[in-house]
Amino acid sequence: MIQIDLSKKTILLTGASKGIGAAAATFLMQNGAQLAVHYNSNKTAADALIAKFPETNSKAFQADLQEEEAVVSLFKAVEAHFSKIDVVILNAGVFLKHPVQDPLKTWYRTWKQTISINLDAVGLLTKLGIDHFLNRGEGRFIYIGSRAVFRGETEEYLAYAASKGGMVSLARSVARSFGKKNIKSFVVSPGFTRTQMAEQFVETYGEERILNEIALNELTTPQDLSPLIGLLCSGLMDHATGATIDINAGSHIR
Repeated sequence: MIQIDLSKKTILLTGASKGIGAAAATFLMQNGAQLAVHYNSNKTAADALIAKFPETNSKAFQADLQEEEAVVSLFKAVEAHFSKIDVVILNAGVFLKHPVQDPLKTWYRTWKQTISINLDAVGLLTKLGIDHFLNRGEGRFIYIGSRAVFRGETEEYLAYAASKGGMVSLARSVARSFGKKNIKSFVVSPGFTRTQMAEQFVETYGEERILNEIALNELTTPQDLSPLIGLLCSGLMDHATGATIDINAGSHIR
């Protein structure tokens, strides 16, 4: 029997107060992990999540990932509080609609906001994580990607697809460049997942269209991703470093 014991793991999880992040945080703490629960605005949800698992000594940390200094301060605060970080899970992201019919300035403003959160912040946290892991002698990154990288996205979400494409290339480069230094890097690539972030897509296209795209009879939920994330954190899948693992209900099979 495979048992996921995370009792000796300290994990920084961005975007942990809702959606995929909240489900993953719950699973990780259930299995003993000490968590740095990052949130932007929903302090109540972050605190409530931690309160369910007081034995883990987890803690919530606020940061607006659009702000460079806030990103750096987040990592430094987590590092100072816990002394060591074993895993960085880069989950926080936005899925913002910006159809090409928008005026150029409006369209580009959304592009820049998406890239700043979904890719620039990820790059900064990767650099900070690499420095920390090199000093410690080991570490793991888990990047939450998207099927959009491999099959494309609708024209309203060009920035989202581009940002996730950059993230996946970054993750692979980290795996190839730092594997000999005992740093591993993985990508978990969801398809459409039933979260608050995805509601805008449902409102635009309807749930039936999404169901018609997948091979299963029900939409993926955040809880469907959590066991894999936990397994990657545990070290039991280290020889999959550099891999992208699809969880998209058969909507895109490579």
